[in-house]
Amino acid sequence: MDDHFLPIVRTVAALRAHLAIWRERKQTIALVPTMGALHEGHLSLIRMARAQADKVVASVFVNPTQFGVGEDFDRYPRDEAADARLLAAEHCDLMYAPTAADMYPAGFSTSIAVAGVSEGMDGDFRPNHFAGVATVVAKLLIQAGPDVAIFGEKDYQQLAVIKRLAKDLDLSVEILGAPTARANDGLALSSRNAYLSGAEW
Repeated sequence: MDDHFLPIVRTVAALRAHLAIWRERKQTIALVPTMGALHEGHLSLIRMARAQADKVVASVFVNPTQFGVGEDFDRYPRDEAADARLLAAEHCDLMYAPTAADMYPAGFSTSIAVAGVSEGMDGDFRPNHFAGVATVVAKLLIQAGPDVAIFGEKDYQQLAVIKRLAKDLDLSVEILGAPTARANDGLALSSRNAYLSGAEW
């Protein structure tokens, strides 16, 4: 049994208090943004992050602004306790799990649109999806100020949007893509695979 202690913080102030201690020690920081319902694909990102930096923060936040009308926001799988156990077993150093009210307080009115790379493919079928992704990722990068942030290549258009965002806004973070983790039959691992029946899998 792994007894690694995983602190969980829910506010920007608490997050930054932890990070300030690490920075005083000249430790580098990697951020792995997730929407929870963690699986081996996410854990491979944590391992990559550990190889890139002294300390690893995983955010767990189901972002409402990237879900369209009729999409699965309400039923998206959530299990924070299980996520925390998996992160602890991988020796993640901190879990950041803000609420929607913390991320989007009353009066929040900013949205980031990344033209070009967000158009076509998923962007054509999910209007405003990438604006929701870009806005929440920008907030996470600004909140944590990591040296490096890791995203899976499974969502390749999303990765392109995030790289463009970081470049255009002069964010001092290195954005790295991690190879897609797959099941034995070749299916890309995804939190939404929980929706599949045995026959569909």
